[in-house]
Amino acid sequence: MIALRDVEADLSRFRLRVWLALLLVIVAFGLVGARAVYLQVLRHDDLKAQAESNRTAVLPIVPHRGLILDRNGAPLATNYSAYTLEINPSRVGDLDEVIEALGEIVDIQLRDKRRFKRLREESRNFDSLPIRTRLTDEEVARFTAQRYRFPGVEIKARLFRQYPMGEAGSHVVGYIGRINQAEKTRMEDWPDEDRANYRGTEYIGKLGIEQSYEQELHGQTGFDQIETSAGGRAVRTLARTPATPGNTVVLTLDIKLQRLVEEMFGERRGALVALDPNTGEVLAFVSKPTFDPNLFVEGIDVENWRMLNESLDKPLLNRALRGTYPPGSTYKPFMGLAALALGKRTPQSITQDPGFWMFGNHRFRSHGDGGLGAVDLHRSIVKSSNVYYYALANDLGVDAIHDFMAPLGFGQITGLDMRGEVRGVLPSQAWKRASYKRPEQQRWYAGETISLGIGQGYNSFTMLQLAQATGIVANRGVRHTPHIGLATENAVTGVRTPLPRPPGQRLALDPAHIEHVVRAMVGVTQEGTSTRVFAGAPYLSAGKTGTAQAVTIGQKDKYDARKLEERQRDHSLYIAFAPAERPTVALAVVVENSGFGAAHAAPIARRVFDYLLLDQYPNAEDMAAVQKGLAAAPIGQPLKASEVAVLLETTAPTPDKPATQK
Repeated sequence: MIALRDVEADLSRFRLRVWLALLLVIVAFGLVGARAVYLQVLRHDDLKAQAESNRTAVLPIVPHRGLILDRNGAPLATNYSAYTLEINPSRVGDLDEVIEALGEIVDIQLRDKRRFKRLREESRNFDSLPIRTRLTDEEVARFTAQRYRFPGVEIKARLFRQYPMGEAGSHVVGYIGRINQAEKTRMEDWPDEDRANYRGTEYIGKLGIEQSYEQELHGQTGFDQIETSAGGRAVRTLARTPATPGNTVVLTLDIKLQRLVEEMFGERRGALVALDPNTGEVLAFVSKPTFDPNLFVEGIDVENWRMLNESLDKPLLNRALRGTYPPGSTYKPFMGLAALALGKRTPQSITQDPGFWMFGNHRFRSHGDGGLGAVDLHRSIVKSSNVYYYALANDLGVDAIHDFMAPLGFGQITGLDMRGEVRGVLPSQAWKRASYKRPEQQRWYAGETISLGIGQGYNSFTMLQLAQATGIVANRGVRHTPHIGLATENAVTGVRTPLPRPPGQRLALDPAHIEHVVRAMVGVTQEGTSTRVFAGAPYLSAGKTGTAQAVTIGQKDKYDARKLEERQRDHSLYIAFAPAERPTVALAVVVENSGFGAAHAAPIARRVFDYLLLDQYPNAEDMAAVQKGLAAAPIGQPLKASEVAVLLETTAPTPDKPATQK
C-alpha cells in the first residue's frame, strides 16, 4: 500500500510538471504571437518605412535656374555645365594633407584654397565644398584614375551661372552666390513647402533681378529614390520625379540701349533711368561705374573684392536705385506746377530777377553778376531763374512743398520690383523733428525753405524718383509704378505670362497747368539752356537742365570748379521726355561732379531719344565727344541702331578656359 501511494504521488507531481510546462509553452507562444501582432500589425507602417529607408535613399534633383532676357530676347543670365572637384570635410582626415595631395593631380591655386577656406567657415554642416571648378577633361581623367586614394573627395557635374553681357546692366541683373549661414538661418522660418523646395540648392540670388525674382527663377526641386546596398552604394533607381526648371524672366530693359548709355558715361560716375511714361516700363537703368557679376558666382577672390569694395568710385553702389542727389534746377518745373496748383502764381505773374534775392541779411545768388529782369513762369523755366523760385519757395513754405511733391514720388518708395530702393529726403517740419535730436536742430528755420525752391537744401532724391516724376508730367498727370520685370516664360511649355501691374493713377492736377509747364520745358530745348544739344532734332522734346551742388559753398563765395577737388564739383543733371506731344520715353540723368547740365547730362539724353525715336546710334567720333563732355548735337553721320550688333562681353566658359572679357 505504501508503494502504491508513492507511485500515485509521483504521477501527481509528473502531471503537475506537465501542466506547468504546457502552460509555460502556451505563455511563450502567446508572447511570440502578441509580439508578432504588435510588429506586423500595429507597427507595420512604421517598420516598413524604416526598412525602406535602410535600403533606399531620396536624393534631391536641383532644378536648372531660369534664364534672364532683355525685352528683345538678348540673354542676360544663362547657365553652362562644367566639372567641379569637391571635398566633404566631415569625411576627410587631415584636410591640408589631402588638399596638397590633390594639388599634385589637378591645378589648385592659392585663390582656390582661400575660397575653400571661406566656404568652409560659412558652412557649418556636412556639405561637400568645391576646391576647384571648371576642371579640364585631362584633370578629370587624372583624378578618376586615383580616386581610391581620396575618400570624401569626388567630381560632380554642375551648372554654373553665366552673365554673357559682362558688366552691362550688372546692377539690374545682379548675381547669384552660394547660400551662406545667415541665409540658411532665415530659410528655417520659411513655410515647409518652400524650405523643402530648396533641398540640395546651394546657390541663391544675391542682388538685382536674380534676388528679386528668386522664386520664379529657382524652379521646382525633383528627387530620385535610389536603392542602396548595405554599404550605402547606389544599386538602382526605383523612382524619379524630375525637377522643373525655373521660369525665364523677361525684362523691360533694352540691353543695347543700356550698354550705349553706359558707354557714353565713359569714365565718369552717375546714373540714368529711362522709362515709358505710359506704362512704367523701365527701358534703361544705368549706374556707373559697373562691375562684372561673373566674379561673384563662385565666390569673389580677396583682391577683386578689395578693389571693388574700397574704390572711391563705389562700383557696387546702384546709383540709380540707392544714390541720392539734390535735383538742382530740374526741380523747377515741378515747383512751377506747384505754384499754379496751389494758387501762388499765375502763368503771367511777374517776378523781378536782379541776379540775387535777399532774405533778411542773407543774399541768395542767381545768374552770375547780372539778372534776367522780368520773369514769368515760362521764362523762369526756359532761362532757369533762381530768384523766381527763391521767392516762390518762401511763399509756399516747406510743408506745402512737401505735400505737393510727395504724390509725384519725391522722397517716396516708388514700388520698383527690385529690392534695396531708398527713400531719399523730401523735407518737412515733421521730417526734421524726427531726424534730429537737439531742439535747436529740430526747429525749421524760414531761411532753410529758400534753397528748396531751386532743388538744393535738404532735397535729396534718386534718379528713379526724378524719372517717375518727369514721366507723370509727360503722361499729363497719370502716375504708373515703374517696373523692370515684363513677363515670365514657362521653361516647359514656353508660354509667356505678363507680370501683373497695377493700373495708372490719375493725380489731382489741372491739365491746363501741366500744359503750361510742358510748353516751358519744350522752350528749354528750343530757346533755353539745351538748345544747342537738340539742334536739328526732327522731333520735339521737353527738358530741363540742372546743376546741383555736391558741397555747400558760402554765400559770399563764388563757385569756381578749378579751385575744388574733382569730387566736390557740381553735379550735372537733365530731365526730359519725347516726343513732347505724345511722349513714349521720359528720363532723368546725373553725371557726378561734371558741372553744367547742358554740357554733360543733356547730350546723353539727346542720344537716348535718337536711339529710341530715330533708330540712330552714335559713331565713334560722336561717342568720344560725349564721353569727354565736349558734345552738343550729334557729330557726323550716326549709325543705324538696329544694325549695331549686341556683342557678348564674355565668352561662354569651357572646362579648360575660365570666363574672360573681350
